[in-house]
Amino acid sequence: MKWTSRLTSFLFVLPYLACFGLFLLFPILYGVVISLQDFELLSSEHAFVGLSNYISILTPGTYENSLFFRGLWTTAQFVLYSVPLLIFVALALAMLLNALPARVRGLFRTFYFLPYALSASVMAVIWLMMLDTNAGFINSLLARLGFAGIPWLTDTPWAWVSLIGATIWWTIGFNMIIFINALNEVPEEQYEAASIDGAGAWSKFVSVTLPTIRPVMLFVMITSTIASFNIYAQPFLLTRGGPGDTTRVLLINVLDQAFARKDVGSASAMAILMALLIMAVSVVQFKLTNRKEKA
Repeated sequence: MKWTSRLTSFLFVLPYLACFGLFLLFPILYGVVISLQDFELLSSEHAFVGLSNYISILTPGTYENSLFFRGLWTTAQFVLYSVPLLIFVALALAMLLNALPARVRGLFRTFYFLPYALSASVMAVIWLMMLDTNAGFINSLLARLGFAGIPWLTDTPWAWVSLIGATIWWTIGFNMIIFINALNEVPEEQYEAASIDGAGAWSKFVSVTLPTIRPVMLFVMITSTIASFNIYAQPFLLTRGGPGDTTRVLLINVLDQAFARKDVGSASAMAILMALLIMAVSVVQFKLTNRKEKA
């Protein structure tokens, strides 16, 4: 019976393991192999060059170094701007929805979560119609009210405002649902005890809610950071990396290196370095949060 139970469990896990190996593990390993080669897209010969691609990226003054670190700096700006909002706006929405009457709570949850189900192209079409400088809905409304139009997608800092606003609208529902589930797990007895001690709403939030949902906040922070580092669709579809190169994130540069300059080896090395950096940032976030909890 024990052997049969293990076999049954393995058969249930097998489809996931197959998909994990085929669509995640194998591409990662193959990407590492490509990053160690002079892998030109239109050439059939791929000479082994060892760490040459990585050295070129990390050597100041090279084209690859400039391409990688300019894109990394732009991506880091997006992470710094968006992640705090993706956490605190989602938490505020979750608390607001939990305070609504039960008969309308489900409706508003669905309303806020629906954008997350849209594809990137649909999201981009919606926001292009809203933010187009000449014919967008928002600028048309501003013109009717007697205000000048705003170059939402063609000038800074408005391009950043547009990208972050579109990202929050598109993805905030996922974090909100996670926070709603976390808030529902807070024991009601703790709120009652805090009320007996004379605690107000803010004191309850700081002393009861935040400590209880801290592990969930850590999860949301790490997943939001990873997702923000992997930003591509929003700047590519909305601003095309402009104005100039101000919103040209790292993944756009990696894909250009691979398919415009046909240097897949160097592009793979950039992608591997980016993955290692994301892992390092996630570990630092986890360690710092755990240290605060222990303190």
